[in-house]
Amino acid sequence: MITLERRTFVMDAVKTQTAQRKITKAEDHFGKLTPRMSRLRDSIIDAKPYVDAERAILTTEAYQAHQNEQVDVLRADMLAHILKHMTIFIEPDTLIAGNQARQNKWAPVYPEYSMNWVIDELDTFEKRPGDVFYITEETKQQLRDIAPFWKNNTLEDRGYAAFPPKSKLFYDLGVIGADGNITSGDGHIAVNYETVINKGLVWYEKRVQTAMDALDLTDYNEQKKLYFYQASLTVIAAVKNFAHRYAELARKEAQTATPERATDFIKMADILDKVPYQPASTMREAVQAIWMIHLVLQIESNGHSVSYGRLDQYLNPFYQRDLEAGLIDRDGATELITNLCLKTLTINKLRSWQHTEFSAGSPLYQNITIGGQTPDGQDAVNDLSYVILRAIAQAHLPQPNLTVRYHQGLSQNFMRECIAVIKEGLGMPAFNNDEIIIPSFIARGVKKEDAYNYSAIGCVETAVPGKWGYRCTGMSFINYPRTLLIIMNGGIDPESGKRLLPDYGKFTDMTNYKQLFDAWDKGLREMTRQSVIIENTCDMVLEQGYPDILCSTLTDDCIGRGKTIKEGGAVYDFISGLQVGIANLADSLAAIKKLVFEEHKLTTEQLWHALQTDFVGEEGERIRQMLLTDAPKYGNDDDYVDDLIHDAYEPYVDEISKYKNTRYGRGPIGGLRYAGTSSISANVGQGHSTLATPDGRHARTPLAEGCSPEHAMDVEGPTAVFKSVSKLPTKDITGGVLLNQKMSPQILRTPESCDKLIALLRTFFNRLHGYHVQYNIVDRNTLIAAQKDPASYRDLIVRVAGYSAFFVGLSKETQDDIIARTEQSL
Repeated sequence: MITLERRTFVMDAVKTQTAQRKITKAEDHFGKLTPRMSRLRDSIIDAKPYVDAERAILTTEAYQAHQNEQVDVLRADMLAHILKHMTIFIEPDTLIAGNQARQNKWAPVYPEYSMNWVIDELDTFEKRPGDVFYITEETKQQLRDIAPFWKNNTLEDRGYAAFPPKSKLFYDLGVIGADGNITSGDGHIAVNYETVINKGLVWYEKRVQTAMDALDLTDYNEQKKLYFYQASLTVIAAVKNFAHRYAELARKEAQTATPERATDFIKMADILDKVPYQPASTMREAVQAIWMIHLVLQIESNGHSVSYGRLDQYLNPFYQRDLEAGLIDRDGATELITNLCLKTLTINKLRSWQHTEFSAGSPLYQNITIGGQTPDGQDAVNDLSYVILRAIAQAHLPQPNLTVRYHQGLSQNFMRECIAVIKEGLGMPAFNNDEIIIPSFIARGVKKEDAYNYSAIGCVETAVPGKWGYRCTGMSFINYPRTLLIIMNGGIDPESGKRLLPDYGKFTDMTNYKQLFDAWDKGLREMTRQSVIIENTCDMVLEQGYPDILCSTLTDDCIGRGKTIKEGGAVYDFISGLQVGIANLADSLAAIKKLVFEEHKLTTEQLWHALQTDFVGEEGERIRQMLLTDAPKYGNDDDYVDDLIHDAYEPYVDEISKYKNTRYGRGPIGGLRYAGTSSISANVGQGHSTLATPDGRHARTPLAEGCSPEHAMDVEGPTAVFKSVSKLPTKDITGGVLLNQKMSPQILRTPESCDKLIALLRTFFNRLHGYHVQYNIVDRNTLIAAQKDPASYRDLIVRVAGYSAFFVGLSKETQDDIIARTEQSL
């Protein structure tokens, strides 16, 4: 058993003052962190993110030893080997145990998914403009030593080789982004935590054994199930033994601890001997079981957006029983949830720089959902919902994500508590709207009781926890503005000069807007078709070689079907890609229609030349200013532009619905696709490869984020933004309609102004049928000051897209993009 040397982190005076200022803001209303949680928080925030080779070494050992096995068994043996031999430790102040890497916030390497970029970037991790990772020379050599085994033997190698040649061109040029899909695991899921804490892994073990005993192995399809069942039993035993390792360590630590801490260690050991294998009896046992499963899922695979589901619903019975028995009080429950949040922040993920540009701020998108309704339509807010809000405010962290399910019956008191958390500048909670999401799910075949039990997964996307397959969103990214430029150029990408689409007519030869729209309709449909081919390829190679056994075991009804999730084991399986630059497309189409084809202020040749030269010179700038100021802009409740983007989105919505995913007809309800607007931070990365656009945007600069308006173009206030967004085909964009809004903290300084915001939210959700909104409560001057003096703002948090991040860890380009967002008023 290896334990790491305990280290005490000493903050400098400036950091101490800054941290205290941040935490003090929440104290008056939400109370303050307990001393041990405060110490744990400081140690985690101050921990430097290093690259950790341990998992990579253990994975290589397992693959070398078990290459002859069926893939399910191989993956299970890999996980068992890692859990048996990886370094474990227990922090001095934690109440729950479990670590992902050799130190908190160190990032493991997952060589089975990709090693090419890891080796290529070994010497640049510390030189990144954002999302910096440190790495020792020893770690570099360890990774170089195992790299030969993985040559042409990773998911990325197999996925890239499997792309059809034409589709590969779209991928290579970055017009359709899917880097994360062939360099990482899947994620984007919430498993059945409720069953785990109420029945334990022993229940799953018995169910698997019963199913395995009933197999007729003369039937080929039944024989295939055998390997999944064998693998499931292996990972269940591995998790049980992993928990027991921590129990042994806790008892060892108790021998040298203070009397008070020794009592904690002994209690921790007793809990870990029990859960998650056996059912939990207390809230602390349940939280430990939840964390252990959540942790192992992210050791098994580095797919992000592994989420907790409706934590307040399935954990509240334990809280209530403990309250009645006198085992816990509100402060104790708050400390436990805070501890869970702090442990969540210790998870880290190393991405290639190309992938990092789509996920700036090292997010893992681990989402907690609270609120919403019960299956009979009653308000589901309970005592634990308030405790979770309190814990989130006290912890003051960018992870986990917090989402509140809004519905018309949500009380004013609970809404005020949500706004009080938003005022703390966390960028959360975000709000998802039951009034549109539940009917959308039911219309797609989701059972009513399941639709009412949906949760946020990752960012803004939604699914039924424990019953939904991977990637309810987050498949490929289509760059809408670049697609428009390709179509305007007769199907040739102006950036690379390569033909990607058929020639539907060059813009310079067009005489009316209908010709452009018809070309857009045809071109976007072909782009959509190519995205489906790329997505299917990614799913195919993941299914062939990289099943996640524990995740599948804990997702209904993989055991019943004897299939992993990728084979069709989940009850529901709907997915969506993401569409980037919606506002840029809207404003571009409005500028072209009005200034070129209606008012004839510009010729097609003048505009195209200005775009190709990035508005160079006096004439170019004159044209750019005309594009910026003389055409309607999305986000201002102007039907002229809002109707254009609605119509331009429809070809994608219609086309994507025609294509099935790789699990269609293999068991799950659905197996279909729909739209989604959660661009994460891809608006920055995809902006790099996009030339100047007809909305007046310069080449290489960020695109608009999510479905939010372009910076400084939404000048009519937040109500107008809500109205514009509501005109999108929201009911068909089941993958999520992500809207970011930014306000100065001064706007919410009085109870009256907070109530005004609540009234605005109710109008957006009740009358305009909005899907989602989230708020950045930070002023421009603070962000600029943080750029100049990052040490004084080490825990300044901003909402990047559908997630929050520490501002100072972002690249300057992403920081500038956030600074430039419009600050709304009430």
